[in-house]
Amino acid sequence: MINEQKRLQKQQDIEKTRKRMQATIDPDNYEYVPEKKQTDYYDNDINQNVAIYVRVSTDDVKQTTSYELQKKYYEDFVLNHPNWTLVKIYADEGISGTSLKYRDEFIRMVADCKAGKIDIIICKNVSRFARNVTDCIGIVRDLASLKPPVGVFFESESIFSLKEDSQMALTFLATMAEEESHTRSRSMETSLRMRLDNGIPLTPKLLGYTHDANGELEINPDEAPTVKLAFYMYLYGYSTEQIANTFIALGRRSYLGNIKWTAGSIVQILRNERHCGDVYTRKTFTPNYRNHLAKKNRGERPQSRYFNHHRAIVTRDDFIAVQRMLDNAKFGNKSILPELRVIDSGILKGFVTINPRWSGFKETEYFGAAKSVYLITETEQECIPIEVKEEYQLEVGAGDFDLRGFEITRSEFFDSVRRPTVTFGDKKMKFSMECVRKFGEKNYIELLVNPFERKFAIRPTDKNNRNAVMISKVSNATYYPRDISSSAFSNTLFSLFGWNIDCKYRIIGSLYEQDNELAYIFDVINSEALFKPYVLTTQELSKEGQVSIQPLTPYGKRIRAIPEEWASSFGKQFYLHELSLAALESQSEDDWKLRLEGQLFKTGKKIAITEFDELKQYIKQEHKGVTPQEAHHE
Repeated sequence: MINEQKRLQKQQDIEKTRKRMQATIDPDNYEYVPEKKQTDYYDNDINQNVAIYVRVSTDDVKQTTSYELQKKYYEDFVLNHPNWTLVKIYADEGISGTSLKYRDEFIRMVADCKAGKIDIIICKNVSRFARNVTDCIGIVRDLASLKPPVGVFFESESIFSLKEDSQMALTFLATMAEEESHTRSRSMETSLRMRLDNGIPLTPKLLGYTHDANGELEINPDEAPTVKLAFYMYLYGYSTEQIANTFIALGRRSYLGNIKWTAGSIVQILRNERHCGDVYTRKTFTPNYRNHLAKKNRGERPQSRYFNHHRAIVTRDDFIAVQRMLDNAKFGNKSILPELRVIDSGILKGFVTINPRWSGFKETEYFGAAKSVYLITETEQECIPIEVKEEYQLEVGAGDFDLRGFEITRSEFFDSVRRPTVTFGDKKMKFSMECVRKFGEKNYIELLVNPFERKFAIRPTDKNNRNAVMISKVSNATYYPRDISSSAFSNTLFSLFGWNIDCKYRIIGSLYEQDNELAYIFDVINSEALFKPYVLTTQELSKEGQVSIQPLTPYGKRIRAIPEEWASSFGKQFYLHELSLAALESQSEDDWKLRLEGQLFKTGKKIAITEFDELKQYIKQEHKGVTPQEAHHE
């Protein structure tokens, strides 16, 4: 019964709908308003402001011919449409279409569209408009959303962007255009690798050289003196800015013919290994074919080095010396080849001086320098802790206390504020007030490290020492600790000590003093690590966020981690402590050479730099009466 009622109701609704659809229109009360005619490329009876866009991707001569032909063709093309008005031909020459960067005319054209100056854009094909899907589709849609909309007509594909059925074809063709660019990029990469594999490096034009008939580099006698002068002046002590000013005063020209020089352009000359006769390939590469941004090659692509590939303007040794100077200029270093010195006797035997403004020395060189003053058996024994070196015997007298099992409590367990400490971290190091107070007015120190014993030391020095650093600053006649930059050697030092670069480390030192000589020695074995709480896992923290495991304790905003052996003992066994003090007390005055300068340790291959007098004579000869500001020579 219910179903029958529903069926009848449905039939009645259908009849009502049919009657409503069959309604007649009263012509006296009805008016039809037709739609406006939409802009269409095929309509010649509508006045339209037309822009032409042409582009070629390289500045090759053949491409220039294509570029001029495109412009001529589309000028005639517009004239064949009587209702079209040519606004402008926007042309980018020698610019890639994979990115909008440097496409100034294209960007200007889009801006004119938004300003209402253009109704339609004519372009030869999709690849000329853009070789990037995102750019192509995005810009076309932006133009279509303008009021009034601006359409793009791609002649070769007969696609007009304002037509509803154009989007699928346009997206497909834009994708093909981008992939074509990608394929070309891979082909160029393959071609470059084949050249390098067959010993045919690319040698672009550069100052000081020209190419002979075979494409090989040969010295340009007119430009080579400029290159040589740049190297000699830098070796002599001039800064890159002073060299640039000198070149401007002398009217020296770059390989592009410019006489405007900057410090950066001088660095480019000094960094180019081809000036010493070598070729180093693939220093940069382009990982993304869309934006063409060059990236420094740090092993991502294979590289080749060709020695003595062509005649050199400067010697390879001069070139190497300049590279070392440039690498360390940011640390304030001014010397050509800082010396790595090692102390060969005394309490600081095996300690190597640290140059605070030189990053060239690495772990192996510090080990080599320290090892050079030890016998082979000594270096082996130095790596063995004193507790397991050998058994020891003690003579005791009647009535002496038996102190076996007793320990001398570590001073680190007590107040460390008045203790001599050094803290490393964040590319900086800082000594405690106790160290500063002890050195007083002698606030220039020398840094030393013993990689075998894993010890760090400081001693007073003269401020004229090229390795000197200032340990303190003065305020109201009082000396206070100051942060000392360790950027140049921090990574090497942390590696020598086996430290984590994300942590800070603090070491309490021991003072060694005799007469007017003094030094602080810091044993890395007893270093404390300071790190942020987030380093720990949630299981290592209590519910209140405090440290719940040992040997970790809170230390301000950081967590203090002490050596594991400290958690199971109060300090060193009494008789071992007495033994080490006795060994120190028995040393002779000759063994106490805290002021020993250290013997020179040669690292790597010795290089022969051009003599100072020869540098000076050549610079004087090339300056020809122009006297630039002299650099300061220590």
